[in-house]
Amino acid sequence: MPDKTAMVKCLVWDLDNTLWQGTLLEDDEIRLPESVRELIRVLDSRGVLQSVASKNDHDHAWAKLEELGIAEYFVLPHISWSPKSGSIRRIAEELNFAHGAVAFVDDQAAERAEVAFHLPDVRCYSADQVAELAGLPEFSPETVTEDARCRREMYQAGFRRQAAKSGFTGPDEKFIRSLDLVMRIEHATVEHLARVEELTLRTSQMNATGVHYSQETLVRLLDDPRHHVLVTSLSDRFGPHGAVGVILLELGTDVWHLKLLATSCRVVSFGAGAVILRWLVDQAARAGAHLVADFRRTDRNRMMEIAYRFSGFGGETCPCLERLPVSDVGGLERLHLVPTPQDPPATMDLIAPDLGSSPEIRFSDVLSPSPVA
Repeated sequence: MPDKTAMVKCLVWDLDNTLWQGTLLEDDEIRLPESVRELIRVLDSRGVLQSVASKNDHDHAWAKLEELGIAEYFVLPHISWSPKSGSIRRIAEELNFAHGAVAFVDDQAAERAEVAFHLPDVRCYSADQVAELAGLPEFSPETVTEDARCRREMYQAGFRRQAAKSGFTGPDEKFIRSLDLVMRIEHATVEHLARVEELTLRTSQMNATGVHYSQETLVRLLDDPRHHVLVTSLSDRFGPHGAVGVILLELGTDVWHLKLLATSCRVVSFGAGAVILRWLVDQAARAGAHLVADFRRTDRNRMMEIAYRFSGFGGETCPCLERLPVSDVGGLERLHLVPTPQDPPATMDLIAPDLGSSPEIRFSDVLSPSPVA
């Protein structure tokens, strides 16, 4: 049985007499109720993706969606004469969503039954329930982050990016350079905290400690002048990647304590973690401080250990380590680095604060990549 308490990540619409009123291939007039138009906008603003599974002529149906001004809201539409369960299965696979995160709405009981039989975890709703969907808990996240509000644009940008990569001939680094990547590192605000907490909780492969920081803890760190809570976002010529990294850093006079670095696995191939670490090393070198990074091995974060080691962090002893408080996190290691100045990244533009400036000012440095040979 579908889990009614889990959030819906994607709502798949039937078209005829469900999304719009009328049957496209039979009726002269097709009407989109304003209540449906508003529901589409509301779900989109909450970060719920929307798609289509309809038995119709694709070109005719898509032209009607464009005419109605709502085609942009639908990702990976499947409009054909195939069974709708197969269309929904392919949508879920392409989005990499579990079936329990997908919902389907259709006016025909037989179509809902066909989907429920083949995909029992997909939640099915009748067209009569459309008016109440926005009020249901499975469509109403407690917190809507900025990334959630941009989720559709990020997925659509990802599809365009993947299509460009599939057609690109040449080394990966050349493709990465062609993306015109821009990384922005900024001090977190209260508006960032839900996404920052999510990164500490859900990121596993590129999480240095696996320690979860609650929003309450993050708020306390924001109020502590010794701590910097930094959030990293990434964009390119195709669109935004959203918030992809978090840095928790405590600044001392001669030692900087990197308590957590976590980055989304989505940006590993772009070298995001290495760029962040090089920036931190350069900032510490400017300040004349040693860097100490907390690291705790898990069964999934081997890549993060490699990133630290590749950046020069090691297990050597230093008197500065004795000035750090003893951690109560089991299995925690402290990796040490005497930093040296670093060159700007060669594959992206980096916009980041100067951590050596006054916390009240926090001016930004703009670091541009080296010219492409």
